[in-house]
Amino acid sequence: MSDAPLLQVDLPGIPKVKSGKVREVFDLGESLLFVATDRISAFDCVMPNGIPRKGEVLTQISHFWFDRLSGLVPNHRLSGPNDALPAVLGANAARLARRSMVVRKARPLAIECVVRGYLAGSGWNEYRQSGTVCGVALPAGLKESSELPEPIFTPATKAESGHDENISFERASEIVGRDLAERVRELSLALYREARAYARQRGILIADTKFEFGLWNGDLLLIDEVLTPDSSRFWPADAYQPGRTQPSFDKQFVRDYLLTLDWDKTPPAPALPEEIVARTRDKYLEAFQLLTGRALGE
Repeated sequence: MSDAPLLQVDLPGIPKVKSGKVREVFDLGESLLFVATDRISAFDCVMPNGIPRKGEVLTQISHFWFDRLSGLVPNHRLSGPNDALPAVLGANAARLARRSMVVRKARPLAIECVVRGYLAGSGWNEYRQSGTVCGVALPAGLKESSELPEPIFTPATKAESGHDENISFERASEIVGRDLAERVRELSLALYREARAYARQRGILIADTKFEFGLWNGDLLLIDEVLTPDSSRFWPADAYQPGRTQPSFDKQFVRDYLLTLDWDKTPPAPALPEEIVARTRDKYLEAFQLLTGRALGE
C-alpha cells in the first residue's frame, strides 16, 4: 500500500460533476461515483499536502455505518465495500477501489442535518454568549465539552465554499418544508443516538455529527459520508474530561497544530510537516480500527 496521498482524481471520458474539499463526484450515467481523496481542509482551506489513506478511512467508515444503520433509513449506496467498481473505470478501478462508492443520483436536501450531543466548537462559543446553541436554550452552568441533557438537532445551510451557516429549525422548515424538516430531525436524532451508543462501547465519544439526506424517486435516503472523522467530532472516551478542549480522532488534530502558527487562515495554506501528517494518518486509522474491530485492509 502506497504512502503517497492521492490528492487529485481525473477519469478520462467520465464527466466530473463536482469537486469538493475532499470528494470528487463523477457521472456514470445511471449512477454517480463518489471518490474520497486524501485531501484535508481546516479553517476552510485545503492543505497543500494530504493525509495518506484518509480517503480509504472515510469511505470504509461510511460503508460500516451504512450497513449498521440501514434498519433506520435506506441509503444511496449501489455498491458495497467489497464490490468491484464498474468496468468503465478500466485501469483506474484498482487505485480507486477502497476509496470509492457507486451511489444513486439522489437530489440532496438544501440543509445539513447537524446533531450535537456535547457542547463544543461553535456551539460552545454561542452558549457562552447567550446560553443557547442555534437558538436552542440549554441549562445554565454547562462547561466546554459538557454532555448535553439530550442531543439537539441544529440544522445548517450548505455552503459551496466557506462555512455552513447555522439556522433555526423554523428556517430549515421554510427551506425544505415542515413535514420533511420534522422527518429528517427525527431520523438524525435516531441515527445519532444509535451510533453514539455503539461508538461509546468501542471507546469513542461522538460529540456531534452532520448527516445529509436526499430524495430519489420520492424516497428519502441517507447520502454522502456518514459518521466519519471528517463529518463528526470523535473523542477518545478514556481521556474525556469536561471543562476543556478534548483530544481528538478527527481533523481537529490538524487545526490544533495550525493554531500554533503565525497564519491568518486564508489561502494559501501552509504545508503540514511530516510528523503531523503521520500522526494524523494514525489517528484516522485508529478511529477505523476502534469502530470496526479490525485494521483497515483486513
